[in-house]
Amino acid sequence: MNYCSHCGSARLVTKIPDGDHLPRIVCEDCQTIHYQNPKVVTGCLPQWEDKVLLCKRAIEPRYGLWTLPAGFMENKESLEQAAARETWEEAHAQVERLQLYVVMSLSRISQIYIIFRANLQDLTFSAGPETLETKLFRQDEIPWEQLAFPIIHRTLTYYFQDRLTGEFPVHLGDMMIPSSA
Repeated sequence: MNYCSHCGSARLVTKIPDGDHLPRIVCEDCQTIHYQNPKVVTGCLPQWEDKVLLCKRAIEPRYGLWTLPAGFMENKESLEQAAARETWEEAHAQVERLQLYVVMSLSRISQIYIIFRANLQDLTFSAGPETLETKLFRQDEIPWEQLAFPIIHRTLTYYFQDRLTGEFPVHLGDMMIPSSA
């Protein structure tokens, strides 16, 4: 931060405010505390019969690698709305029957990853502006070595393991990500 979003001052310092226990960015002029909190990433694992829909990224990071349609949640939308919106934006796909599936803290990069299992409404999908290609994959067709992020690998692994039992519990955890990811 270079300027206070409350008063416009450039006199910002990092300190532990009275009554707090963590360092925060504080404006020395108006005393506004600027909290920085984790970002929420939400999306879908779109399924059709025995296949899942993946998107090949047209943006950095991880340009050209495969991922699930997901992205940052916007203000004034629910988790489900954000997941469906991201699926539409990245894959031009309509989804239904969203069910919470993975909630993972990515604490090293201050993100919370929330993924829903969802059914594709139909086979109408195509690459959005942040996507080079969209494709349905069976488990044996997944490009495991070309997945964009470790969290995508973990989510798909859970999914194909859970399909064997037909039970899809919510997977909750904290994923430590190497700094090169």
